[in-house]
Amino acid sequence: MAKKQTKQKSMEETLWDSANKLRGTVESSEYKHVVLGLIFLKFASDKFEERRNELIAEDQEDFLEMTEFYTMKNVFFLPPESRWSYIMEHSKQSDIAIKIDTALHTVEKNNQSLKGALPDNYFSRLNMDVSKLAALLDTINNIDTLRDKQQDIVGRVYEYFLSKFALAEGKGKGEFYTPKSIVNLIAEMIEPYKGIIYDPACGSGGMFVQSIKFIESHHGNKREVSIYGQEYTSTTYKLAKMNLAIRGISANLGAVPADTFGRDQHPDLKADFIMANPPFNQKDWRGPDELIDDPRWKGYEVPPTSNANYGWILNMVSKLSQNGVAGFILANGALSGGGAEYEIRKKLIENKLVEAIVILPQNMFYTTNISVTLWILNNNKRERTIKIPDGERHYRNRENEVLFLDLREIGEPFEKKFTQFSPEQITSIAKTYHDWQQTSGHPEALEGYRNTPEYSYSATLDEIRAKDYSLVPSKYIEFVNRDENVDFDEKMTTLQQEFADLLKQEQDSKDELLKVFDKLGYKISLEP
Repeated sequence: MAKKQTKQKSMEETLWDSANKLRGTVESSEYKHVVLGLIFLKFASDKFEERRNELIAEDQEDFLEMTEFYTMKNVFFLPPESRWSYIMEHSKQSDIAIKIDTALHTVEKNNQSLKGALPDNYFSRLNMDVSKLAALLDTINNIDTLRDKQQDIVGRVYEYFLSKFALAEGKGKGEFYTPKSIVNLIAEMIEPYKGIIYDPACGSGGMFVQSIKFIESHHGNKREVSIYGQEYTSTTYKLAKMNLAIRGISANLGAVPADTFGRDQHPDLKADFIMANPPFNQKDWRGPDELIDDPRWKGYEVPPTSNANYGWILNMVSKLSQNGVAGFILANGALSGGGAEYEIRKKLIENKLVEAIVILPQNMFYTTNISVTLWILNNNKRERTIKIPDGERHYRNRENEVLFLDLREIGEPFEKKFTQFSPEQITSIAKTYHDWQQTSGHPEALEGYRNTPEYSYSATLDEIRAKDYSLVPSKYIEFVNRDENVDFDEKMTTLQQEFADLLKQEQDSKDELLKVFDKLGYKISLEP
């Protein structure tokens, strides 16, 4: 008999299993900081050793301990006590946690771009079981981080772990991670090829990573973008800095982790692209008398203390450059409602900033199962032409229109109970948006774009005014009434006949069964 083939575990799965062995000695919410800190150290060390061997091969042994000969190649300089070989040499010793902390501290001290990025005395404070930590080190030691330069091995592991940690932490936690397919959709729609990219609630930096991947996949030049962000939670701020550092992405995330509203790290920034997934429906985000005269609300009502959604919107609006575009996620409640939010929404629409409103499917986020909205704001919806790596885009004037998309029936299963967009679906959705942006003429006569029932509608400002400035897509996108042309009498007659046929078939089966038993000499009743 043929042996049952066992599925080969991926590198990521093996690492995840190793992390799970920390149970009982470390809280599950701490796994990501333990594992990702070690992965970073292994990757930095592998890069360092590769560069060191290059210098030896070039007969430049005199420069082996000179920092600048590493940083010039975008490699972090590691003193002896920070190198992975040193860690593994002492991995079974009782003070290994202290040695890891020392290594991380030394790496950060010797590399200015890592300032504030690495865990500080973190491993010592955890009081981890030495044998379990040693087993995790052995697993990570088996990863060849430089094996495939095209595959971004460490980035892949990092991304996998962030998503798995977000899944594990579940509802109410995991705010550090936005599912990749949502980030990819935003990037493909707003196309951040060149300029300043900003995220006011950057979490672990996923928006930036996917922006760079987008640029590279479309043959752009990542040197033509500058990255700015801000993150409130200290541990997540460190995750973001590590996430970007392992990919060689330089970014200004502010001098310290800080609240975007209370301590804006980039007050004078003007961004060409904003990508964000700020916390949904934050309550009490400012005191009743705080931030009343904040310049970010200039020209608008002050956002209410009861919900920060419109505070986030106006923060982003205030940072848009002359041609700036923002793509961000908000809870659906922001699409309608009264009070100050109504007045702000009305002004955003009248100021011709709102370009597209996109309803996403349920179960896309690990932290909530609600359906949420992707907003796209554009500071310049007028006719113009821009250059992109593979040609030009000729935009028509869309100042008096807003595109509504309903994606609730689009997506594919992911991790059993979640939904994600496939690459083909993302391409198709982005094409709908770009076709609408570029084709001239009235929406009903657009050559590349058509209003599609239950999917898309291009609404005029007059139509939106008539709906009292509601941005709920179902108020505009045509719903197909599949009951409209049904003859209910005919349908009922058909159903009655089908039911009668089923009853007859059941009775015939009973009769046949009774005959069989009768032939065998048994008298039975099949009546209830």
